[in-house]
Amino acid sequence: MVTSSASASASSTSAAPILMVWDGDEKPHVLAVDDSFVDRRIIEKLLTNSSCKVTTAENAHGALELLGLADGQQNFGNTVSKVNLIITDYSMPGMTGYELLKKIKESPTGKEIPVVVVSSEHIPTRIEKCLEEGAKEFLLKPLRQSDVNQLRCHLMKLGNPSDEGMVCMGR
Repeated sequence: MVTSSASASASSTSAAPILMVWDGDEKPHVLAVDDSFVDRRIIEKLLTNSSCKVTTAENAHGALELLGLADGQQNFGNTVSKVNLIITDYSMPGMTGYELLKKIKESPTGKEIPVVVVSSEHIPTRIEKCLEEGAKEFLLKPLRQSDVNQLRCHLMKLGNPSDEGMVCMGR
């Protein structure tokens, strides 16, 4: 199942959402991948509160199809509109978020997309492995509005290539 949302509504979390400024009318597009329906909805709500367009996938294979990177797919252009950031759960059946990260980073069309891995488990070796493979962040669940506000840095760097030297800081 894949859904897409671009609506904005009031936040019910303690941190106020930071509305992201993007050139033109185009909102940053985030692909959220999680096998948990509840976690997908939480991520989607937090991101739409921050003026993002969100597409969701319930597993890594669905995400690869959306990105045009599934086995047998050759064309990135015939998939969802340009994705500016991918947020993926680490622990999913079939293919982990780490394996999804590796496939994205091995792809010429996907390697430039920032990937953030999330997990409910704080396992330092897992975190290190994901960051070494190219994840921009590793966040612990449940995600909060403050986590999404932190991710704006990666989105803003994509929206403004002159910020090439900007450093995005973790928690």
